[in-house]
Amino acid sequence: MINLQSARRSWAMSLRSVLLRASINSNIELQHQAKHMHSDSGDPRFYSLIRQGNSIFLDEQKRSGILSHKISVNGARLHFETTGNGPHTILLLPGALGSSRTDFSKQLSDFNKKDFRLIAFDPRGYGKSIPPRRTWPLEFLQRDADDANELCMKLGLNGISVMGWSDGGITAMILAAKNHDLVKNLVIWGANAYITEQDMKVFNGMRDIKTWSEAMRSPFLSLYGEKYFREQWSNWIDAYQAYFDKRNGDICKDDLKNIAARTLIIHGIKDPMVPLEHPDYLHHHIKGSRLYMLPEGKHNLHIRYYREFNFLVENFLKPSKPHSAL
Repeated sequence: MINLQSARRSWAMSLRSVLLRASINSNIELQHQAKHMHSDSGDPRFYSLIRQGNSIFLDEQKRSGILSHKISVNGARLHFETTGNGPHTILLLPGALGSSRTDFSKQLSDFNKKDFRLIAFDPRGYGKSIPPRRTWPLEFLQRDADDANELCMKLGLNGISVMGWSDGGITAMILAAKNHDLVKNLVIWGANAYITEQDMKVFNGMRDIKTWSEAMRSPFLSLYGEKYFREQWSNWIDAYQAYFDKRNGDICKDDLKNIAARTLIIHGIKDPMVPLEHPDYLHHHIKGSRLYMLPEGKHNLHIRYYREFNFLVENFLKPSKPHSAL
């Protein structure tokens, strides 16, 4: 009897291994086919293959699998990643020089993927959306919002939730103000609608990346190399200086009154980059918004306290269940 039970266990493990390898190989082949199709021109076969690839995943893979894609948006090839199979789609927008993996690894891996589908993209000139090199027009955040909107249109998304951190939070507010049908829920943290002289002093004090801690600096150096990161970080500070000099510090103040989405503002009380006046201003100017303060949170609170953050956001988003075509 013992030998028979052992044989059955061995057979079951072998069968599971065969099925897993077959599933992985099939999905790799589907992704290979998708890469050779014109996804940027709206080729329906591309999205059919994405859905087919998702359907092949075993349950374990569905919980952990992250698919990578590229698509042409407003003249740039943008990289984005998708994970989860839920009916509620969330678009994630990263911070300054951030990417899907540097900024949202704990959301892509740990969010409830039965209820949610996550889409995280790298803005032009960031992460794997290089080329092109990042450029810095006066309203560069408005351009990022236009790119995010066009990406959603190409993916057939509507009635989604948007999560944005820091610069991504600003981009998210601009996007929500301009497209009410697209953005039904908004979650932002470390964001601001204007820039002050004191804010610029803080930013300029961080211009030399050698003064950063190793933990802060190393993810960007690994992603970009020192030369590109040093140059683009300095360009980012100059771009904010342009907002301050040429727009009187106004980034998107006029957009706030046009935001109709249910909005959750999260702020770390110990955030050294975004003082308390900014979330307070957003809370008072975004109608019906909620403000949650995390006592020990800093600028990267969604990374340091990702369990609490994910739980808070998932529960905020549960009441509404928007759908998407992807």
